[in-house]
Amino acid sequence: MNRRHLLISGAAVAAVGAGAGLAWWQQRPSAPGPEAALWRMQFDAPAGGTLPMSSLQGKPLLLNFWATWCAPCVKEMPMLDAFQRAQAAAGWQVVGLAVDGPTPVREFLAARSIGFKIGLAGMEGVELSRSLGNANGGLPFSVVFDREGRVVDRKLGALTEENLADWAKRVNA
Repeated sequence: MNRRHLLISGAAVAAVGAGAGLAWWQQRPSAPGPEAALWRMQFDAPAGGTLPMSSLQGKPLLLNFWATWCAPCVKEMPMLDAFQRAQAAAGWQVVGLAVDGPTPVREFLAARSIGFKIGLAGMEGVELSRSLGNANGGLPFSVVFDREGRVVDRKLGALTEENLADWAKRVNA
């Protein structure tokens, strides 16, 4: 064999190897994403007891990270509460994870009627929100999950009625 044939044969073997490697890479089981870890978590509830995230699987979920000191968070609470009531028949759940201390959250909730579940995430909630796509850790931050527990959408900043209507339409379809 001459040098040219050897070079062509080597390139062909490399191309086949690269193709096989690419095929394996695309077909490999994907590692569980950060949402898989979410479903194993549980948070203290402000009134006592715990809020196990696993109990929320199987239904659409709007997960909202908020704090009592965050004005846009506080402003959107009634809208989230109305969304929970309006979409309950479709199976929707709304959960607020407070990135705050337990005492301010309890005082806040004592002064307001909130019908959706609240979990006390504390500062660990910032890291959880980052793992779910909130690169800067800002508030409010919302994540929408479908019935299979997959992330459908994320939003950093205050929600609008249009956001909620769009999510309900997309997930309920």
